[in-house]
Formats: sequence, C-alpha cells, structure tokens
Amino acid sequence: MSATPLEEHDTAAILAAGAKPRRFGAFYVMEHKLLGMRAYAQTIVATSIGNPLVYLFALGIGLATLVDQNASGLQGVGYLAFVAPALLASAAVTVAAEEATYPFLLGFKWVPIFYAMNAAPISGRQIASGMYLAMLARIVPTVTIYFVIMLLFGAVPSSLGWLMIPAAALTGLAVATLIGSYSSGVEEDKGQMAMIMRFGVLPMFLFSGTFFPLEQLPVYLQWIGWISPLWHGTELSRVFSYGLEEPIWLTVIHVVYLVGLAAWGWLATQRVVTRRLNK
Repeated sequence: MSATPLEEHDTAAILAAGAKPRRFGAFYVMEHKLLGMRAYAQTIVATSIGNPLVYLFALGIGLATLVDQNASGLQGVGYLAFVAPALLASAAVTVAAEEATYPFLLGFKWVPIFYAMNAAPISGRQIASGMYLAMLARIVPTVTIYFVIMLLFGAVPSSLGWLMIPAAALTGLAVATLIGSYSSGVEEDKGQMAMIMRFGVLPMFLFSGTFFPLEQLPVYLQWIGWISPLWHGTELSRVFSYGLEEPIWLTVIHVVYLVGLAAWGWLATQRVVTRRLNK
C-alpha cells in the first residue's frame, strides 16, 4: 500500500526537523550543558575570582617574600612570576577534572539525558564533542579571569603573557579528555571519581614543577612530571609569561604533547559514548 500525500508530507517534515540536530548536535549538547551550569553559576564566579586572589596572595606574596629573600630567584625571576603560570594552568586542570568526571556518569546513569539526546537524533560523537565544548566554554573564562588578576599582581613580565590563556585552556582540555575517556565508560559509582582526584589530579599538581623546578626532584620522580600534561602546560605558560629559556624543540614538544593527548582523549571518548549508547 503506497503512502498518501499527507503521510509523505509528514515524513518529509520529520526528516527536515532532524536536520539541524544531525548537523549541529554538538552545539545543542553544549548549550544544554551550559544552561545546566546556571544552577551553580554563583559558585563558578566565586571560585573563578576567589581562587586566584587567595593563591596569588598566599603563595605569590606571602611565600614569595621568604623565597626571594633567601634565593637569587627561580629561572631568573622572582617566585611570584615563577609560580603564577603554574597556578593558572592548575586552575584549568581543576575545572577540567570537575567537569570530566561526574557529569558523564550523570548523563548516563543518574539523569540519563544522553539516551534522550541520542534519540533526538544526536550521535554519540556529538554528545562527547558537546560536553568538551562546554568544558572549554567554562575553562577559557576561568583562566582569563585568573590572567587578569595576575596582571593586577604584576605577575606577568612579558607582553606575550596573554598566550598563557590558550596554553592553559589546552592543558585543561588535554586533562579533561583523558579523564572523560575513562569516566564516560563507568557504569557504577564505586569511588572511581574520587580516586581520580586523589591519585591522579593531586599527585599531578604536586609533582609537575608547580611550586619548584622539576629538576629539584630526584631523577626517579621526575618522570611523573615528564608525562604530566600539567608540567607541559606549566612550562609552556612560563615561556610566554617571562620568557623561560628552553630549547625550541622542547617548546614544540609541549604543544604537540598537549594537542596529541587532547585529540586522542576526544576521539576515545567519542568511541566509548557511541558504543555505550548502542548497547
């Protein structure tokens, strides 16, 4: 039995209605995630402003006074200029870790909105991409605010210091995609997210040359920094902030390593989300 003109019209209308989600699905997911962030927008704003003020004052002003009195400087600069780029990159990593852990579990288990999105139709690849675009949309303003406060503290000696913003955002994205590629496959919360923060993010924060040059660590611990996205992002930010002298090939490695991690994690998350939706 052939379809009536009315049925053909309805079918065409349905297909046309799904054209935008199929083409711009990632941006719809990003919009959904950003709208959800309004529930804790006050916290986001407070931490974006409060954290740099607290850290830069406590470490850059308080501790720096003691360090600079007893040393000729770190890498040719004062302690405030040395530690500020690391704190900027760490802020991006902190946001990335927050947004790449429980939100994926939420979308699959507690509030399984991903399945509804997939029926929209929005593909698993678009869902993963939309989540990361939303993370970037939060990371970039966070590090921009941090950078502005660094300027107020006089912690950016170089005119190229603004390049720390994309460097820190890239660092955060690399960490986010690594964590997200794992957390998107977690089906039951058995403390995995807490373990990521405790045994992943915290050691990375402590052993990535954040508060002192990586060379100060014993050789058998320096490898932690070498594989850490935070170390690469911190060193890259220091190059832009005060002209850290290092071979150009090492600066290139920082960029390639971060871009490679971000790309691998992004694609891996797309595969995991798609496979899970298609079960």
